[in-house]
Amino acid sequence: MRKVGDGTRALNFFIDTVLITILAMLLRRWWNFYVMYWGYPPINFGWFFFGTTWLYYFLFESIFAKSPAKWLTQTKVVTLSDRKPSFFIIFWRSLLRITVIDLFFGPFLDGPLHDYASKTKVVEG
Repeated sequence: MRKVGDGTRALNFFIDTVLITILAMLLRRWWNFYVMYWGYPPINFGWFFFGTTWLYYFLFESIFAKSPAKWLTQTKVVTLSDRKPSFFIIFWRSLLRITVIDLFFGPFLDGPLHDYASKTKVVEG
């Protein structure tokens, strides 16, 4: 299986981030209804965004080994031995995605931290 390039990864990131942002905004609006009418405490948008990010990647990649952007670009997540990642690996990978420093490891590790630490890669397919 052929590993995808940086352009495909950037496109995946852009598409998924747009979808995650829309979902997080909808969740925040739903929560703000309860804040206004039921007196629930307000929550910063960052909690919605990062929580949605984790859940989005965790659910899609644990079930399908693909996110919606990976469906569009015809790519998928596999382990270094070209197998579907386990539940724990996807949990760890999704958790690492929400760290601020994730993307800064690219020049040093030949990819983002979430790929290196979870021993996964994104390939065509």
